[in-house]
Amino acid sequence: MLEKSKADVRDERPSRSRPLTDADVKALLKEVDVVTLARGKTARNLPAREVSLDDLRGPTGNFRAPMLRVGRRLLVGWHEESLRELLARSSR
Repeated sequence: MLEKSKADVRDERPSRSRPLTDADVKALLKEVDVVTLARGKTARNLPAREVSLDDLRGPTGNFRAPMLRVGRRLLVGWHEESLRELLARSSR
């Protein structure tokens, strides 16, 4: 989907070989205004200041993947509709 949208991927980080640390995610949350949390077929938007690190973790305790930052928005987890919306906003 990213290739089709011709998105400019500045940093790609494999979650297994280079997992995000708490400090990485805290820094990321300071750079965004809105976090879209995707779980299964649902997604909800929250102000970044209301999101805790535990909100971003999956059942294994690791941070959910993928995490995609576009501008001041962060998508956490896979949700195709939210990803399409995020990519459409970035191309405007």
